Parts: sequence; C-alpha cells; structure tokens
Amino acid sequence: MASTQDNWTSSARLLWVWPVAILVGFPIGGYIADLVVDGVDSVGTALVGGLIAGALIGAAEWFALRRWVPWLWIAATSVGMAVGLTGGAALVDYGVSRGDLALMGAVTGVGVGLLQALVLGRRRISGAILWAAANAPLWALGWFVSSYVISANIDERFTNFGGSGALVVGLLTWALIAVLFQEVKTEAAP
Repeated sequence: MASTQDNWTSSARLLWVWPVAILVGFPIGGYIADLVVDGVDSVGTALVGGLIAGALIGAAEWFALRRWVPWLWIAATSVGMAVGLTGGAALVDYGVSRGDLALMGAVTGVGVGLLQALVLGRRRISGAILWAAANAPLWALGWFVSSYVISANIDERFTNFGGSGALVVGLLTWALIAVLFQEVKTEAAP
C-alpha cells in the first residue's frame, strides 16, 4: 500500500503532467493526422484521422495517468475519437463554421468521453460518468476557442483543435482529473 508521501508525490506529479500532456498531445496528434489524411472531408478521412490523432492524444494522456489507468486508455481514445469525429463531421456535412466545429467537437467528445469512462469504470474509479458527460462540452469549447486562433486556415479541416483549445481543455479537465483520482490508490495499472 502506498504511503501518504507517495500519494502526495503522485498527485503533485499529476498536477503538472496532465495539462502538459494535453498541450503536447493535441497539436502533435492533429499534425500527424493531417499529414496522413490532409483534411477531414469524408468518412474515410475522418475515421483514419481520428484513429491517428486519437492514438497520439491517448498516448500523451495515458503517460500522465499511467499509474491509474491501463494502456487500454490509448485504444479507447483512438477508437472514441475515430467514431466521434466520423459522426460529428458527417453531421455537420464537413462544415467549418464555428457552430459546425463546436457541434463536431461535442460529438467527438461524446465518443472519446464514453470510451474513456469505460476504462475508468473498469478501474472502479468513481466519477467515470462525470468524465463522460464533461468531454462533450469541453471538446466543443476547445474547437470554439481554436476557431478564433486558426481562422485563417480553418478550411484545412483539421481532425482536432490545436494548442489554444488544448490549453483551455487541459486546464478545465485538470481539476476534474484531480477529483477523480483523489481517492484512487497509486498502485501501477495492469
């Protein structure tokens, strides 16, 4: 069993690693996906772009949470983003208005949040439902914020929001992550 000092050290580490992981994972994941699919303008590009960006985002997030969640987090993020982005982009007919991007982000957030919540629930982390519910509005907000920053090249149809949206989402999820993992033992995930 972990000591109080170990719990504090793990929590302190999480305090700075989570937002850094988000701030690094989203832009890199989106950039690599964009190199491969060159814009989300069809079901195929949304699916492949979502899988790629989701895997890289999930890997960055897993790195921050690896003491509490299994590597399955990466797969859940990748599949959730692929399904959510495919549905969200089709729902807005691959539009790039601020409203379209926010709606696409919300649908993507539902996909990611639900599958990540399943991983959290599997680890018996209370609040997994809260995590699932929070992702839709946060992903919508991430796209809304980024739409102001990348407005000159928004027609490139990126898979996910960039650094500005990631900063907002990273900071807002930071508090939620701290609450979710507050009572979780710091044993290594299987």
